[in-house]
Amino acid sequence: MNKRGFTLIELIMIIVILGILAAVAIPKYYDLQSDAKTAAEKGVVGGVRSGIHTYFAQNKAYPASLDSASSAVCSSANACFTTVLSQGGVTSDWTKASATTYTGPANTTYTYASATGAFN
Repeated sequence: MNKRGFTLIELIMIIVILGILAAVAIPKYYDLQSDAKTAAEKGVVGGVRSGIHTYFAQNKAYPASLDSASSAVCSSANACFTTVLSQGGVTSDWTKASATTYTGPANTTYTYASATGAFN
């Protein structure tokens, strides 16, 4: 009689291999999330800086403020950077800490200086 199937040893080896793959893949996944937040933040910062310079080119002065949002989490009702971003500003993942200070999704804090147009 010819029996087909997997032995207990073969099944244990497959489980061990899957465990090793999972142990390697999960930390990579978390690194990707962090990298994505950092990249998205850098993209918004670049857009804001470009918007500041575009505003200056059109008005011969830097904007007094980057938006009229209240100090809170940016949302569709409280959009940040509306003065310098033409698409309507940022509506998520950013927080406005004060009139000139913002915190991005990677927890980096940026301050706007209206005298120089710097957003660092």
